Amino acid sequence: MNLISDRTSRINTENAFKVGPYITALEEAGNTVIKCNLGEPDFPLPAHIRDEVKRQLDLDNVHYTNPQGTPGLRTAVAKYVGEARGLEYSPEQVVVFPGGKPPIGLCQQTYTNPGDEIIYPSPGFPIYESFIRYVGAVPVPLHLREDIGFSFTGADLEKLITPKTKLIYMNFPSNPTGGVATKEQLEEIADVILRKCDPNIRVYSDEIYENILFDGSEHFSIASVPGMKDKTLIATGASKSYSWTGGRIGWVVFPNVEEAKLFTNLNINYFSCIPPYNQEGAKLAIESPESKRSIAEMNAAFEARRDVVVDALNAMPGVSCQKPSGAFYVFPNIAGVVKDLGIDAAYAALPADVQATTSPSTLFQMFLLWQYCVATMDRKSFGQIGSGDMHFLRLSIATGMEDLKIGMERMAEAISDREGFARFIEAGEHFS
Repeated sequence: MNLISDRTSRINTENAFKVGPYITALEEAGNTVIKCNLGEPDFPLPAHIRDEVKRQLDLDNVHYTNPQGTPGLRTAVAKYVGEARGLEYSPEQVVVFPGGKPPIGLCQQTYTNPGDEIIYPSPGFPIYESFIRYVGAVPVPLHLREDIGFSFTGADLEKLITPKTKLIYMNFPSNPTGGVATKEQLEEIADVILRKCDPNIRVYSDEIYENILFDGSEHFSIASVPGMKDKTLIATGASKSYSWTGGRIGWVVFPNVEEAKLFTNLNINYFSCIPPYNQEGAKLAIESPESKRSIAEMNAAFEARRDVVVDALNAMPGVSCQKPSGAFYVFPNIAGVVKDLGIDAAYAALPADVQATTSPSTLFQMFLLWQYCVATMDRKSFGQIGSGDMHFLRLSIATGMEDLKIGMERMAEAISDREGFARFIEAGEHFS
């Protein structure tokens, strides 16, 4: 009898955290690492939110509370989400979770049986793909197209829909690409879903970056398309908009009260409840005009950094990078670097078991980290299936402008360092 269940071996991880110990080792050795790996705003929690959390702690608001979420926060979420999307929701359709990750996996457990198919964006947030095999469902990656701003068309989606399709994940603005969907794109996609999918299809619309937009871009939700509200779960939270990743406050607005009750029961079984003092802070964050000002200041900084980094990347031989309209990432194509540095040949020469744990873009990611102390993420970290010949990096711009400039200088040096890369390969370490 095996100690560990079979399903446990099928779950993967989020490589952004895997890189953390590597960074620590480099820093302990006396190196200064430019950290472009984590999707975490580098701004402090706005003072008005922090002060409210402190006030709630002083009031001893630290005990069990409603497992669905406090009535005040759910009322604020229902009002905000509805007004922003031209829809109407009740607080009873809202469930609060400890961050944005739990409902991703809980939805897969709730809406699918073994053998059902789940469509998800690739590249996309790694937890989408990671959890699918864990629940015994079938992963169906929807590969985003660089030629249309890392998005997809209705026709792209239609090719993947079968009678077994039960759940579709969408994420705009996107992690890792920063892609933003237009109203017209979402209408086209919705038309396919309404025509081709089972009436009981559920669309998980991950809108956690809804407030991080550049160049006058606007956020649209597929739930706002006629016919989609009753099929769509809107998932968002406090981590990105308010630079509050450690607060672990996320929420989902469900199509109906009955489904919200199912997930409330899951909350009871998994978490009991979410800390009430943080929920009160999140309520204030949603309702306070101060939050709009703090978001605007953060976005202005991100936009300025984006422009500098994208320009620097596009000046590098073998690199091309689109200018994203949202989130706080850039996603350069490094196919030219893979060829010019001989990375493709080095990868082809690796043993099959080593190839299985890495990719050409991973090799450059690791070379850039260990030899030039710039932490990035590779394409494979955002969807493994069918991504081996897709050569991209994700760089988070959620770090200071001066550090980003240094990082670009180091990367420009790295992409021409054929001898250094050859030595890195010869050493036979840190390939994944």
